[in-house]
Amino acid sequence: MRSGPEPFALSRPGRRPRRDYDERMAGHSKWAGIKHRKAVVDARRGKLFTKLARGITVAAKEGGGDPDSNSALALAVQKAKDASMPKDNIERAIAKGTGGGADAEALETVLYEGYGPGGVALLIEAVTDNRNRTGSEVRHILGRHGGSLGEPGSVAYLFDKRGVVVVDASRYDEDDLIAAIDAGALDIERDDDVFEVLTEPGDLAAVREALERGGVEIESSELRQQPKTRVPVDDGAAPGLLRLIDALEEQDDVDVVHANFDVSADVLERVAG
Repeated sequence: MRSGPEPFALSRPGRRPRRDYDERMAGHSKWAGIKHRKAVVDARRGKLFTKLARGITVAAKEGGGDPDSNSALALAVQKAKDASMPKDNIERAIAKGTGGGADAEALETVLYEGYGPGGVALLIEAVTDNRNRTGSEVRHILGRHGGSLGEPGSVAYLFDKRGVVVVDASRYDEDDLIAAIDAGALDIERDDDVFEVLTEPGDLAAVREALERGGVEIESSELRQQPKTRVPVDDGAAPGLLRLIDALEEQDDVDVVHANFDVSADVLERVAG
């Protein structure tokens, strides 16, 4: 069984999950809930929509405008819908990607690898029309907050790509999520606010659909880079690390930042507050 904040044993199909809480991972679990709340705030401010639209445009440009035959576009559209992005915005973003305009042609996805305080590994996903500009700004942000930009391949091996389905833990309990296990979920983790259902990338849509058929309302679903191991970060270094991640995600071109840290839950609450 994979270690996690509040994992369930998935030793064989059909077996009811067994709760096995690991206090050491409580901090990272708490970060999942904090990030989820932050995403809701960002969506309300409209900031998130610009980044979501760029992701849709790039997916449509690279694989065509039909979500049924373009899985990357289907995921990008679903992510936008989860954030309550208006249908017109989604359709315009798809049209921009398939229309062959100069703006769409210039957009591309870029992955930066680096390190934060305490040796924490960072994977920084961006969508940009000028990789030199974005790379320079990412490097500057890292340096300003005690981090550094790494070479390609320097930290990517420390992560596995996973599908993640987020469910409101105040509305559902683990028994409501059994359908996810039957549909191929790898693990289920919980904090005070949300469940995170982890899947293989190719199983994400099937697990989401199984939960929805069971009457579970999904908060969000996306592909994410899950750390294979986590680096403990002490209370002194944690605030600087979290400020670095926030600064990176505030950069206009950065879509998401993945990190392999483990910080105590009470420190996360203080910093987030």
